[in-house]
Amino acid sequence: MARYALGDRQPTIDPTAFVHPDAVIIGDVTIGPESSVWPGAVLRGDHGRIVVGSQTSIQDGTVVHCTSTQDTVIGDRCVVGHNAHLEGCTVEDDCLIGSGSVILHRAVVGPCALVGAGAVVGNDKVVPAHARALGVPATITPDVIEDGAFADSVSTYVRNVHWYSADLKRLD
Repeated sequence: MARYALGDRQPTIDPTAFVHPDAVIIGDVTIGPESSVWPGAVLRGDHGRIVVGSQTSIQDGTVVHCTSTQDTVIGDRCVVGHNAHLEGCTVEDDCLIGSGSVILHRAVVGPCALVGAGAVVGNDKVVPAHARALGVPATITPDVIEDGAFADSVSTYVRNVHWYSADLKRLD
């Protein structure tokens, strides 16, 4: 993995996490136990802080950034799909953030919520617990996501953490 300090800002990665060698981690970034960061993902904690909780996957091509006034915090047991963009926002525990979605400054995605593929959750928008946010801009449908709805996806990526940590080998 490409891991960089920026001045005194340095990544902290739990030893049980898996960060693919082609991911880029810069500055004040914390990655929790059994979490994963996949190829092409960039987590850049330069002007603020990025926190990724435990058992959370940040999938291929995702960009996570922050601002000088707004950290980006992603909770436990979240699945952040391919090519998502999260910046200066909070994603609480047990969420699924769909591929290609965008979550912007000061937005909050409540626990057990879904942001659909390609959705845009704009500045200051709140997606309540158990809600679904779809479209551009995101339209919110409350109380449609059940507890544990994304548990199978989380389990798959936690298994991948252990599998890839043990068996991934570069061939060239």
